[in-house]
Amino acid sequence: MFYKVGTHKDHGFHHDPFKAFVSPRPIGWISTLSQQGVSNLAPYSYFNAVSSDPPVVFFAGGSKRGIGGPKDSQRNAERTGEFVCSIVCHAQRKQMNITSLHLPHGEDEMPKAELSGEPSVLVKPLRVKGAPVHLECKYLQSVQTPCWSENQENWVIFGEVIGIHVDESIIKNGYVDVTLYRPVARLGYMEYATVSEVYTMDRPD
Repeated sequence: MFYKVGTHKDHGFHHDPFKAFVSPRPIGWISTLSQQGVSNLAPYSYFNAVSSDPPVVFFAGGSKRGIGGPKDSQRNAERTGEFVCSIVCHAQRKQMNITSLHLPHGEDEMPKAELSGEPSVLVKPLRVKGAPVHLECKYLQSVQTPCWSENQENWVIFGEVIGIHVDESIIKNGYVDVTLYRPVARLGYMEYATVSEVYTMDRPD
């Protein structure tokens, strides 16, 4: 089957399957502070690492639902120059989902999800207590990408990782064992997956 983007329903799909094809995707649990010092926490499934020398990550999102304009995570990162990415483990999957609520501007998602924050070392945004890994990031740049929806925008926000917190209980013989914290990934539609089994393949050269 071949179909032109935007014609998926003509080929029997009930919903656009693009996100299901590009999966699983790690979830970046992005915490920021506003210029007034208010915490914000939101999960982004358009998230990943883009380089390791230096380590750089990105998260990407659209505009505020219904009203347009940048989301709080983007606005805060751009204005303060900082954000933190906490890695979502299986044990916190429900809290992560709660933080996807569209709350009014300036309202802190952590109490709503019964989460606590912990101080970072090199940046001001709080880390999510209980998450196995936290990446403290220095904002680098925002890149706008095309958007088909009127009064909406798409942006990719890049940050350089300048500090990392890791729960020592997930380290085994000098390596991180993801099966000990079972990271959560986004699939298509409203589906998620938990990494609980891994295998090794050495490069042929």
